[in-house]
Amino acid sequence: MKSLKDKVIIVTGASSGIGEAMARLYASHGAKVMLCARSEDKLKKIVDEIRAKGGEASYCVVDVVSEEDCKNLIDTTVKTYGGIDVLICNAGLSMRALFDDVELKVLHRLMDVNFWGTVNCTKFALPYLQASHGSLVGISSVAGIHGLPGRTGYSASKFAMTGFLETVRIENLKKGLHVMIACPGFTASNVRFSALVADGSQQGATPREESKMMTAERVAEIVEKGILKRKRLCLMEIEGRATHFVKKFAPAFLDKMFYLVMSREPDSPLK
Repeated sequence: MKSLKDKVIIVTGASSGIGEAMARLYASHGAKVMLCARSEDKLKKIVDEIRAKGGEASYCVVDVVSEEDCKNLIDTTVKTYGGIDVLICNAGLSMRALFDDVELKVLHRLMDVNFWGTVNCTKFALPYLQASHGSLVGISSVAGIHGLPGRTGYSASKFAMTGFLETVRIENLKKGLHVMIACPGFTASNVRFSALVADGSQQGATPREESKMMTAERVAEIVEKGILKRKRLCLMEIEGRATHFVKKFAPAFLDKMFYLVMSREPDSPLK
């Protein structure tokens, strides 16, 4: 794949943050983008703005936890554009609480959205991706490379996503399917504002300084390059590359560094 022009791309979680940035960027590069999320008002606004700039985009209201919704997403995309070249499983939910304190319903919710949402969409899109020798992309996290304290459910769901996608890759070695796991670090996006705390309510504010984080637009650019190069693993910024490297040789040291960094967050749950 030399460019995204005329490629049919599905982006889940496309109503804000990284998903929105990917949808806007890829449409501007000539892709036919199907946006999906739960908020129809937000999706319609984004699609209207993309079309106003000459881009090709449609939307489908989807809760990725629902198998029926995910099947409808794939059916709608194929009916609208004739096939699928890229599925980007981006819909995600975060959390911030110690496992000591968190209610188990929070972890179930994280797994439902982050892991099962990826599984559901992939299940119905896979035949079309195999036919096009396309790309299956999971937006994971540095927390999917090494456990992140205060984010047990988030890390667990991203590790599960990684295991699932790697297995799908191996099963499709002779079918021309490209599978990429993308791991942004802390990104200036809405995911932290909607992060769940111990009782399952939304955090509502981020403890981190947005100006020092990678932008959603930059993440979208890096993911695009990874798709075009058919990368297996797409690491971003020094924190992702360093985590991947140090984990191999000094995992205990990495534990301490992660604890130190996360304990310095304002109002950190780590004591």
